[in-house]
Amino acid sequence: MAQALRPNTVGGLFATDGQSHPIQDTLLVVTLVLGITSFITAQFHFLHLLSSWTGLVGILTGAYGQWISETTRERFGLIVGLGASGLGFFLGMAHGGLFGGF
Repeated sequence: MAQALRPNTVGGLFATDGQSHPIQDTLLVVTLVLGITSFITAQFHFLHLLSSWTGLVGILTGAYGQWISETTRERFGLIVGLGASGLGFFLGMAHGGLFGGF
């Protein structure tokens, strides 16, 4: 029970296993960037192509990232990115869709 007296805090906030996860961290950053881009561009109806495509790709990368994630920190960031991607995707679809409203 030595770990109860001195918890392992190496590796950052919520990184519970103390190991590096480069693939999962890359998917986390990509999902967050795509989600933020999708959400911001969804506020402008003439950018619906960008918001819907970045939202769709963000949803796909976030879903794969959730599937292979190993720590709470990764899952938390992926959920934030997935939420922003989903919101941007649906607003982009409402403004004209993936193919410009054809």
